[in-house]
Amino acid sequence: MKKKKDRLSLGETLKNDFYALKLGYGCSRKLFYNLMFMGVLGYFEWVFFSSVFMKNIVNYLSENAEFGKIITYIGICGAVIAALNLYMAHFYEVTQKLEAQKFFKKLYELLFKKAGNVELSCYENADFYNKYTMAMDKADDNIIDVVRRFFGVIFGSVATGFVFFLMYRIDKLAVLFIVCPLLGNFLFGTIKSRYEYKRYREQVENNKVMNYVSRAMYLPDYAKEMRLFNVFSLLRKQYSDATDKNVKAAAKYAFPNAMTNFWKLTFTFTTIFEGMLLYGIYRNRVSGTVSLAELTVMTSMMVSMTWILIGLFDDIVGFMRDGVFINNIRGFLEYEEKIPEDTDGIMPGEDFESLEFRHVSFSYVDEETVKDLSFTLKKGQNIALVGHNGAGKTTIIKLLLRLYDPTSGEILLNGRNIKEYNLRAYRDIFATTFQDFAIMGMSVKENVLMGRRYGDDDRVVEEALKKAGIYDKIMSLEKGIDTVMTKEFDENGAVFSGGESQKLAVSRTFAKPSPVKIFDEPSSALDPIAEYDLFNNIAKEGSDHTLLFISHRLSSVKHCDRVFMLEQGRLVEEGSHEELMALDGKYAKMYKRQANNYLAIDETEAAI
Repeated sequence: MKKKKDRLSLGETLKNDFYALKLGYGCSRKLFYNLMFMGVLGYFEWVFFSSVFMKNIVNYLSENAEFGKIITYIGICGAVIAALNLYMAHFYEVTQKLEAQKFFKKLYELLFKKAGNVELSCYENADFYNKYTMAMDKADDNIIDVVRRFFGVIFGSVATGFVFFLMYRIDKLAVLFIVCPLLGNFLFGTIKSRYEYKRYREQVENNKVMNYVSRAMYLPDYAKEMRLFNVFSLLRKQYSDATDKNVKAAAKYAFPNAMTNFWKLTFTFTTIFEGMLLYGIYRNRVSGTVSLAELTVMTSMMVSMTWILIGLFDDIVGFMRDGVFINNIRGFLEYEEKIPEDTDGIMPGEDFESLEFRHVSFSYVDEETVKDLSFTLKKGQNIALVGHNGAGKTTIIKLLLRLYDPTSGEILLNGRNIKEYNLRAYRDIFATTFQDFAIMGMSVKENVLMGRRYGDDDRVVEEALKKAGIYDKIMSLEKGIDTVMTKEFDENGAVFSGGESQKLAVSRTFAKPSPVKIFDEPSSALDPIAEYDLFNNIAKEGSDHTLLFISHRLSSVKHCDRVFMLEQGRLVEEGSHEELMALDGKYAKMYKRQANNYLAIDETEAAI
């Protein structure tokens, strides 16, 4: 994601706010219009009671109006206000709570859709991930706040103008006191908001650390390590360091915040209330130019004007502050994906003939991981990628699946650049198991199908589990394939060992009826016997499919049609197992070294 400057111009801030208004209107029109109506009512009460109501009451008293007339007027006004308060109570307790949930659902569908549509490299980019985190942080509250404050600014301005006009008619000089809350809210309030945002920005990284440690303390994934090692002290130090940094950030802005808040309160309340009272008393007692009734109305309107201005400029400052926060949401949603998941293009068709890497190079930022790589995978072949850790094997698979695009060179499917294909349809050609798989907090069945449906789903799942060597384990559980994995959502959920989880992940590739099947270190957590059985089943799968797999145990690739030996992102040797052994190069040395290690282990076990 393109990094934006921290300080936004007024124009950029307003664009963000109006972007949020459009987003809010699109997510819930009902909530949008209700917030608008609430903005009208909020200022209507202030203006009505301080000016119209008080003025009429004072006039009735000055004219010695009948008691019944005054009571009737008060009763009618009270009934109207009671009805409005009933509506407002219903809005806050019913309408807003219900509509906010609908709004929340629609907004986060947009955010989640965007998160699922950006390329994989975004999640490996710290700046993007920070933007994503800040965008998701109370996004719904921020947008609703923009809508509420927008109408607050509009109707607050109207209310201010109306009360200002009434006060001006009573006393022209009295309106000068309005300058006080203007300075308090607009000037000092704005400065205070800037300090608060700076503090928030400095605390974002620390909050991420604190949230990570909090998750580690209750998720089962970390339970064993917490008890067998001294990792708790490390987590506690991480949490403590993050907390200390937050405290320092809070301390850094504590005094500036306190001082700006002091001046804000002084100008907003003390100066105007005390000043207006002294001015009114002088006009009534000394110069005799204002009657007690006028003083009462003028004082009431000044109090009302003060609170209206407080609300108005709080909304103005909040509107501008929210525009800065909305910048994260807008930047995230408007980010132009380099490899959008919804990329359209030609359909690849059902026939797979070949996949060719033609002079492909790829760099993670400044580090070149794959270098001028060329090879071809043909229909029906069993191909193995081998090499030491860091040789670029998994990166090649990610390039093949178009999770990344090459820095240079091209990848061709059936003679056509893969960028020309509909991305989802292209990826459907492949069934893949990565070594860094994830087990989802859902049933075994859903963990195998992963959102796909094949008609007779139970049969497909069971067959895949058998091939992966995990069927008997699953069927020994009370609910079988309907057993929920992990205990995060079900206290009776199953928690598998590393090897069992890997078998479950591998079963996904067996289940998906794709012409090309990719296994990335599918046996890294398995014992030799389980590994032997698994590779036998993978070999059988190869009779009907094209296979590409990565394995650190070279004994498992002996029967492959072709073996590609990689070193530092380059293809250094290529051929069948027999050809590479006869070559007596890097592959042969690596194979012999592993064979000797396994032989030593076998002899040790036999002696025992």
